[in-house]
Order: sequence, then C-alpha cells, then structure tokens
Amino acid sequence: MPMRPLLPRLYQHFSHEDSLLILIDADPDSIASALALKRLLWRRVASCTISPIRPITRPQNERMVRLLGISLTPYPEINAEAFSRTALVDSQPAHHPLFADHRYDVIIDHHPRHPQTKAKLVDIRPEYGANSSIMTEYLRAARIKPSLKLATALFFGIKTDTSNFERPAIEADVRAFHYLFAFTRLALVRRLEFAEISTSMFMYFQQALSRYRFRHRRLYAFLGPVSTPDILVILADFFMRAGEISWTIVGGIYQDKLVVIFRNDGLRKNAGRLAHKAFGKLGTAGGHAASARAEVPLKQIPDLPPNAQWQLWQEFIIQRVEG
Repeated sequence: MPMRPLLPRLYQHFSHEDSLLILIDADPDSIASALALKRLLWRRVASCTISPIRPITRPQNERMVRLLGISLTPYPEINAEAFSRTALVDSQPAHHPLFADHRYDVIIDHHPRHPQTKAKLVDIRPEYGANSSIMTEYLRAARIKPSLKLATALFFGIKTDTSNFERPAIEADVRAFHYLFAFTRLALVRRLEFAEISTSMFMYFQQALSRYRFRHRRLYAFLGPVSTPDILVILADFFMRAGEISWTIVGGIYQDKLVVIFRNDGLRKNAGRLAHKAFGKLGTAGGHAASARAEVPLKQIPDLPPNAQWQLWQEFIIQRVEG
C-alpha cells in the first residue's frame, strides 16, 4: 500500500490541542505499534496515553514494558471523555467488548477486516505478518529515525508475531525487519525472548502433559481455571514443536470465559476459520491462518458449570471443533 497519501491523512486528523488515547490488547506487536503511533504524533498532539484493556500478566510482555521503560495506563484508570481523539492499533472494535465501547479516529491493524470496523482513518492490511511492519513504514514515510527503544520494540513485535517468520509474512515484513536491525540492540531482544515463562507456570505444563488427547494429528488439552490466558498461548506453541502434531487446541477458563487457543503448521489450514466455525456463534472467535483465539462467556454454556470435570470440558471443545 502506498504510504505517501496515508501519512498526510493520518496527520490531518490531529491538532496540537488534541489529547490522544491509544487502546491496545497488550502483546509485543501491539505495544510496539502504539509506541510508533505515539512517536509519529509527537509534537502534533498535546498528550498521548497508551492503555491496555487487560492487565499485563504474561512474563514476556511484563519484561518488555519494564526493560524498555514503556509508560502504560491501565484501562480502569482511564476516563475516555477526557480525550479528544482515540486510536486502536493491532486490533479492531469487534475483537473485544471494551474496544467496542469507543468511537475511533484511527484504526491500524493487520488482522482480517471486520465488517463493522469504522474510523476516520482505517488502515487494515491482513496480508502483513505484523502490525509493527505497517508502523515501521509510517515512520519511514515520516523520515523519523527510530530510537533504540522504539526500534527494539518494533523489531521484537515483528519477530514474535511472525514467530521468526515461521508464520505467514510478506516482503514488507522482511524489509521492515531488515531496516530496524540497524537500530536494534540484539542483546536486549534476547533478554526479552527468554522471559516467556516463569516457575509459577510449571504446574500448567504438568497438567497439560497429563491431560492431553491426540486425535487426527490434533492435540487437545484443557487446563481448567488459569491465572492468565497467556499460559494457553505458551502451551499451544510449545506442543506445536512435536513433529507428529499439525494442530494444537488448548483451552482453559479465565474469569468468566472459556478461552481456546488454536495453532497449526500452516499447511493448507486456517485456524481463524476453524475457531469461528467452532465457537463464533457462542462468543468471539477469529485470527490468522496459523493462529487463532476464541472466547466464550460461561453463561453461553449452561450445560457445563466451571467446576465440571476437566474431561467434560475437553470433550466439549473436541466436539465443537470436530462436530
């Protein structure tokens, strides 16, 4: 997509008197994208606040925020009426009910466009492997040299969302990655990569290894209540390392929702489509060809109370996926 007309269109929606709220569902790609948008609008707005809609609990994300000194304001502390402009990066309003509560001036995302997505400026490029790649193009069009902190964040955002280019990506992702390399501190990136798990997560690995079920090259595991849905993502990625597995579907209960994470080997498969087919009518579901996520309010599953035996929940997930 040509960047020359997009950058002026972005700038025309803001004035020096504006206070901007950038909403994210925090992961490395969304955090980096928000930082890039904040940098693009530096000295063009009066203030800019980045707010994650959910608490940051995944060790990798926590360490990224801490090591890079990123300033974030928790969503419960936000008064949306105090902001004159609102932006959403690496997501769309339909992806979470809290996002849907706002009207947006700018939406920049790399997930498939939802029919109800609206904003004054909508830049959605589902062919891109990472939203950080799009934001890097904006920075280059604005002739802004990224700081070490910003470049490292964007570099890491591309690295994680493409899973080191094991997931679908395009030449634009490679160009952005190569461009950022010159401004990135690789020792810092390695420290971020090694922060994925903590000892408190070991019990979930033990549960998953003792409960998993293998059917038609698909591995299913249900963990029951989890302290963070991030452990489901970590385990789904972990099990994909086994050569005999072409799909991993890992579920758990977080707060008042069933969360199910989908991963596959990317060979003629579509995780987003499968997630939506299995759970779209019960809650929210979608994603990319190789990775997806579904969230279903427990009230939508009245036949299974949260304290039901894990085998029943696991069988419920299998039936929804394969039925």
